[in-house]
Amino acid sequence: MKKQGFTLIELMVVIVIMGILAAVAVPKLFGMIAKSKASEVPTAAGTWINMMDAYFQEKQGVADWKIIGYSAPGQGSSYSYSSSTLVYWGTANTADWNAKPVAKLNECETTEFWKLLAETEGSVSDGSIKMGIKDNGSSDDCKNLTASWDKLTRNTY
Repeated sequence: MKKQGFTLIELMVVIVIMGILAAVAVPKLFGMIAKSKASEVPTAAGTWINMMDAYFQEKQGVADWKIIGYSAPGQGSSYSYSSSTLVYWGTANTADWNAKPVAKLNECETTEFWKLLAETEGSVSDGSIKMGIKDNGSSDDCKNLTASWDKLTRNTY
């Protein structure tokens, strides 16, 4: 008599192998998804830095998003973006840029954030601007998602 098909042991071995592969692959997949969502942050921050640099070269100061022409990524974004500009004696001295995850990304909580700060140094006539990471409220888990974050700025506070 000719036997066709698989034995129960062969099927069990295949199921165990598939389980091991799934146990390794699924966490890697979720990690890659979180990293792809986090890759939005350095891109958006780099755009803000370039626009703030261009504005400073022209006006010797810093300004809010509307004045420099920056708009944060919109609908479908994994982050909520915000900014503030501090004005002293009629001119803006500091402007900041913030990104906060809308949903938890792996171990990166929604209470954490990425922050940049641009400020004029000395009097505006000196023509110098300091721009860098300020009080980055992100844990190492969040920082690991955005590997290029630390390479964005000229100065670190």
